[in-house]
Amino acid sequence: MTRDDGYLLDNRQSEAGRRFDAFATLFDPTTFRHIEGFGIRAGWRCWEVGAGGTSVVSWLATKVGPAGKVVATDIDTSRLMPVADRPVDIRVHDVGTEEPPGEGFDLVHARLVLVHVPDRERALRSMVRALRPGGRLLIEDADPALQPLICPDEHGPEQRLANRLRRGFRELLAARGADLSYGRKLPRLLREAGLREVAADAYFPVTSPACSALEAATVRQIRDRLVTAGLATEEEIDQHLADVESGRMDLATAPMISAWGTKA
Repeated sequence: MTRDDGYLLDNRQSEAGRRFDAFATLFDPTTFRHIEGFGIRAGWRCWEVGAGGTSVVSWLATKVGPAGKVVATDIDTSRLMPVADRPVDIRVHDVGTEEPPGEGFDLVHARLVLVHVPDRERALRSMVRALRPGGRLLIEDADPALQPLICPDEHGPEQRLANRLRRGFRELLAARGADLSYGRKLPRLLREAGLREVAADAYFPVTSPACSALEAATVRQIRDRLVTAGLATEEEIDQHLADVESGRMDLATAPMISAWGTKA
């Protein structure tokens, strides 16, 4: 993440941990499948960019073992402290403004990070520069504009309210410089950055308990901003949270597009 006093989803807010848990449930299997496909093994050096929570960092540490290294960076590392032990090196770092925390990495990975970074181009160049020749870059980011609805099946008042609040969330993100169509650009951007063997896929959960948990945590985290901006009332937010809790709605996430390539 970048240092931005207006960052919408602060890691230190109480709901952030619930969001990280939901992300892990929803997206860790996809992330791990891709990295396993790269042939990760003991001794690899990895940079986890904008780590946020611990699930990916812990998994990487298990894979690279004592002979390897995992550099986990974020502007707020408070939630990473439980894994601050060899081979994990935790550093406060802003990928959009600072030089890489090393070079010669076998793997550089960022998930749901660059969409929020104002200088995404610089951040991407930094990550490519940090790779060794033959190293792999895996960028995974959302594309909310590709599928903008929290309820793709909008068949009643509950779904209409949910989708209206989701539009408000997107407005708040865009106002802070988020690129809501960034995910689809990743394959082209990786090729333009000089990577070879570029490929991509997408994961789009349509309904699951983790989707509901993520929605509830996100809305609670941004509710004051929604109300202040006139995008929703307190009563509408309470009603939506009750609707989510009921379990009767099919809640989706924005598609997460994974794109990867190899440094020449």
